[in-house]
Amino acid sequence: MRNRQMVIAKIPRGALQVSDFEMRDTEIPEPGAGQLLVRTLRLSMDPATRARISDAGYPGMLGVGDVMAGSALGEVVTAHAEGFGPGDIVECHTGWQDYSLQEPDAVATFDRLGTLEEHLSLYGVSGLTGYFGMREVGEPAAGKTVVVSAAGGAVGHIAGQVAKQLGAHVVGIVGSDEKARWLTETLGLDAAINRRGEPLSAQLKAACPDGIDIYFDNVGGEILEAVLPRMNEHGRVVCCGYASQYDVAAPVTETKGVPALLVRKRLRMEGFVVMDYYDKKQAARETLAQWLGAGRIKLSVDMLEGLERAPEAFVGLFGGDNRGKRLVRVADPSANAG
Repeated sequence: MRNRQMVIAKIPRGALQVSDFEMRDTEIPEPGAGQLLVRTLRLSMDPATRARISDAGYPGMLGVGDVMAGSALGEVVTAHAEGFGPGDIVECHTGWQDYSLQEPDAVATFDRLGTLEEHLSLYGVSGLTGYFGMREVGEPAAGKTVVVSAAGGAVGHIAGQVAKQLGAHVVGIVGSDEKARWLTETLGLDAAINRRGEPLSAQLKAACPDGIDIYFDNVGGEILEAVLPRMNEHGRVVCCGYASQYDVAAPVTETKGVPALLVRKRLRMEGFVVMDYYDKKQAARETLAQWLGAGRIKLSVDMLEGLERAPEAFVGLFGGDNRGKRLVRVADPSANAG
């Protein structure tokens, strides 16, 4: 057996292409003392990792020939570390490859609340980001109007449903009429906007006639600029991501109306990372599991088959191809996995 690795073939000058990656075969690495050999099962496709592809030479950046970064669920094949054994399912940064060497303090054990797919989506970083960002930072409540951008994505489709569970009137922004119908007809949001349709400012006015109290921002850029004038006084902007600028040659670093609108409307604009709230992680997972089991929220997992399709899966994120959490199935657990 060999270790397939998807590596960076060239640094993109603008939008990422599938041809920017290539497959390489290597020997399966041998774990040393205190190490684990982990076989990748499910790869998580996360837009933010796009920012690590660069020829700038900064620490943590990836260059030509490097294995593409990515987090995953994997199965321990060989364990030379206390507390682990073959068949253990762990969460770690494997990169886009079949096998990886891991240090024990770099892996998290698998808390089986559901399937592998549910763990990497609803109970993993994406789902918890939507949950904590909305609940802890946005603080939605009955009578509040909430707008979520990239509302059909891994984080957005959870954030919107969390706001609904907390009583808010929720409007999602997506990139197609099909996704807009899915938000309202399947996920139960109150309204949805196709950002590629009529002018966004007019659609926001129609969908939010009484203004916007909370905006969960996954994209930044022009959508943020369109939302800010519709915000009500003392409204809150939850800064979760800046996806509109991840995959462009020259990111825009300024947003019109800031800080003037923030001052005039007394807005609170707050960024966060999900780890800020990990002391509440188990309680959040239990709440999400209850909601899912009761049918109060729905989970969408968009999975492609095979490591060779990882570039296609990743590039498609930036065109809005996915609906919900995008994963790549690299392998299935062995019979003795638990």
